[in-house]
Amino acid sequence: MSEEEGGSARPLVPVPGAGPGCGEGGGSGPPQTQDRAAALTGNGVVAVPVVERETWTRQMDFIMSCVGFAVGLGNVWRFPYLCYKNGGGVFLIPYLLIVFIGGIPVFFLEIALGQFMKQGGVSAWNIAPLFKGLGLASMVIVFFCNTYYIMILVWGLYFLFHSFTNPLPWATCGHPWNTLNCTQDFRRACHNRSAAQSSSAAPTSNLSSTSPLNLSSAQLFLSGNCTEAEGMRSPVIEFWERKVLRLSGGLHEPGDISYEMVLCLIATWIIVYFCMWKGVKSTGKVVYFTALFPYLVLVVLLAHGVTLPGALDGIVYYLKPDWSKLGEAQVWIDAGTQIFFSYAIGLGALTALGSYNRFHNNCYQDAFLLAIINSGTSFFAGFVVFSVLGFMAAEQGVDISKVAESGKNKAPPTNWLPETRFNTTDSKSYCIFA
Repeated sequence: MSEEEGGSARPLVPVPGAGPGCGEGGGSGPPQTQDRAAALTGNGVVAVPVVERETWTRQMDFIMSCVGFAVGLGNVWRFPYLCYKNGGGVFLIPYLLIVFIGGIPVFFLEIALGQFMKQGGVSAWNIAPLFKGLGLASMVIVFFCNTYYIMILVWGLYFLFHSFTNPLPWATCGHPWNTLNCTQDFRRACHNRSAAQSSSAAPTSNLSSTSPLNLSSAQLFLSGNCTEAEGMRSPVIEFWERKVLRLSGGLHEPGDISYEMVLCLIATWIIVYFCMWKGVKSTGKVVYFTALFPYLVLVVLLAHGVTLPGALDGIVYYLKPDWSKLGEAQVWIDAGTQIFFSYAIGLGALTALGSYNRFHNNCYQDAFLLAIINSGTSFFAGFVVFSVLGFMAAEQGVDISKVAESGKNKAPPTNWLPETRFNTTDSKSYCIFA
């Protein structure tokens, strides 16, 4: 029956759940009016084309996307610091309790909501119009998160480019950004005073010719300072604070624009764009690298870190339990905030990723699997971080707590990764890889 005779109009695209055809008897007759965006029925009603949402090519694409999104600095940096701060291994007790009470249920809720509604983080809340504001608020949060998080990628790209220079700019003092307190030798002990005194027999002209930016142990002993590493600064820290960040005295000193950093920022946004410009079809391929490569880096760093002097002391410091911490409310608060931070809950991104799943996908199983991967990565990264912090403490002759505390408000990978170059045969290749 034709449309002009009052027959029913066939949809221009298949409707999910419908048969092979929508005509009489379910036949698959020729499509009607393919060159028009909509067809008119006999009653003048417009038949709007139904556009199905894309789905992941493979379910593993979804798993890798969630791993690449949720697993990040919150696992590699924040969890190890909170773990040692809140009683070492004791912190795992409140952490695991909140994982099962709050982390996994909310994680599952967000994925299931997107999978059921087939909408992103904003439109998915059409299921309850009263809560539409939650979707809009989450987008505002994601906007600000992307604004500052992209800078962490920019710093990584900046360090990558400088890793090709020879010598490495953070390996030595004597650069324009270094101060008089910059030194490469932290191993200054009183029992080595005799060596310093023997070097004092050398002509004073040799000492005067030494650059003040490269203070040797002999000079420090002769000046009367014996073992205190206080006030001395590593070239790695000075490169980070004075060259990369260009820290100023306050808001009243805005400083100059770093054009190198601006170029890295533009390059990073271009890379991010081309990772997702074709939707889930391209993103699903990129995440196999972006999600798995960090694990390769962590394994290599751990294999190298445990061979460094002082690494065992760092790992023991990381896991040493302090049972008295369980009675402190702040420990439980830190455990809860860490779960929501590292699981990326409440941002709407998990809802968007889940919306590309097939409707009957077992998202309950996916939620448990991703929770195990996320929390396992956090725990594993602690061994990597504190093996290096133990080495840094041994090199500088200070307690591990001072090294760990000094890095809690910085971007640690840019601080402690270059430090490991001292005990690496091929430091340049190692820095490029790390």
